Amino acid sequence: MTAHPTANHAGRPGSDQAGANVPGGDGGHGRHRASPVPPDPGLRPPGGDGGLRQTVRHTYLLRLLVRRELRARYKGSLLGLGWSYVRPGVHFSVYFFVVGVFLGMDRAIEDFPIYLFSGMVLIHLFTETIHSTTRSVTGNAALIRKVFLPRELFPSASVLVSLVHFVPGMLILLCAAIVAGWRPTPGGLAAAVLGFAIIVTLGLGLGLLCAAVNVFFRDLEQVVDISMLVITWSVPMIYPWTHVQTHAPAWVLDVYLANPLVSAVSLFQKAFWLPGTRGDFALPPDLYLHAGISLALSLAVFLIGRAAFARMQTRFAQEL
Repeated sequence: MTAHPTANHAGRPGSDQAGANVPGGDGGHGRHRASPVPPDPGLRPPGGDGGLRQTVRHTYLLRLLVRRELRARYKGSLLGLGWSYVRPGVHFSVYFFVVGVFLGMDRAIEDFPIYLFSGMVLIHLFTETIHSTTRSVTGNAALIRKVFLPRELFPSASVLVSLVHFVPGMLILLCAAIVAGWRPTPGGLAAAVLGFAIIVTLGLGLGLLCAAVNVFFRDLEQVVDISMLVITWSVPMIYPWTHVQTHAPAWVLDVYLANPLVSAVSLFQKAFWLPGTRGDFALPPDLYLHAGISLALSLAVFLIGRAAFARMQTRFAQEL
C-alpha cells in the first residue's frame, strides 16, 4: 500500500515548525534563505562623528578645496598670488601717508611704519578669516547639495587660504623690521606666537559660528562687512593705546584693553616693533595677563562656534 506523504506529514505535530527551524531551510521544502546580515557596529550616520577631526582625516579633500578657492579667486589674474603683496602694500601706503605723514603720527611714534604694519598684518589676517569663512558654506551650496562632505572642511579651507595670504605680509614685516634694527629674542618670538594663536583661534571660532548662521540669515554677510571697518579702528594700530587712556573715561579703557584683538596686536608690536626702538614706549599694562584671558576667551568662542556649527549643519542642505 502506498503511503500518503501529506497525511503522514500532517500527522506529526510541530513538523512545520521543525522544518522552519532548520538552518537555511524554508519550511522543510529545501529552499534556502539568506541569513540576515548583522549590523556593522562601525557604521555611523553621515556627519555624526568627528566634527573638525574630519578635516584632519580628509587632508586630501582639504587641499583640493584650498587650491579650488585660490584658483577661483585669481582666475584670469595676471599677478595671481602677487596680489597678496600688492593689497597690504596699498593699505599700508594709505594709512602711512594719511595718518602718519598728514596727521603727524610718524613724529609721535618712533618707527611708525613698523608699528603700523605689525598690527596691520595681523588684523588683515583676522578680517579676511571672518569675511571668507562667513561665506564658505553658502559659497559652496551646489557642492553641499550634491555630495556629502564634512561641512567643517569649507570654513577650514577658508582659514588656510587666509594664512596663505598672511605669509607675504609677514615676510614684508620681517624684512622691514630687520632693516630697522630688529633681532629675534625668545621673549619676542613667544609674544608673536601668543598673539598669532589668539587671532587664529578667535577667527576660526567666529568663522564657524558666522558660517552656520549665514546659511539661515544672509543679512549676516552685510553685518560682517560693516564690522570690518570697526575692527580696523578698534585696535592700537593706527594710533597708540595711550590716546584712549588720555581721551576716554576709565571704563572705556578697561573695555578697550579687554578686547582680545588689542592684546594680540600689542604682542605683535612687542615682538617686531619695540626691539628696534629706544624702548621708552609703554605697552598696555598687564599685557600678558590680558593676553592669557584673551586666549581663554578665544578658546571659549571656538568651542561655542564649533558646537553651533555641528548642531546647525544637519539643515544646511535643506536650507541651501
